[in-house]
Amino acid sequence: MIVNDPKVVAEVTAAVDAYEAALMANDLEALDGFFWNSPLTVRFGVAENLYGFEAIAAFRQGRSGGSPRRRRLRTQVVAFGQDLATAQVEFVREGGGKSGRQSQTWARTPDGWRVVAAHVSLLQDGADQRQSGPDGGAGDGLK
Repeated sequence: MIVNDPKVVAEVTAAVDAYEAALMANDLEALDGFFWNSPLTVRFGVAENLYGFEAIAAFRQGRSGGSPRRRRLRTQVVAFGQDLATAQVEFVREGGGKSGRQSQTWARTPDGWRVVAAHVSLLQDGADQRQSGPDGGAGDGLK
């Protein structure tokens, strides 16, 4: 298996970037299009566990105003072969400064790259139990 084939990484990175743009624009049709239309698709959010494409789409329809505004701090895409990749996004919410992360598993389907599993969470202040790194942070070089 080839890990991080540059062509696959570029394709998934473009999909992640397009997903982020749709999320910030609250483009529900585009957002639905990024998810695999299957009862097997899963999305765990900050306050909800959603099983199946229909539940994910219904959640987005029922959310007033869309996703809270955020700024991406870091995105890491890792491709495993030609048809599977993960995307990890660190972000900070605008206004309140809450830090969060988003993990997505992308699979190449007959319809193109689709999210088959996703998880979004927010960091709790003071919850990081790691030793401080040389920069005074948690050892990851980010502050």
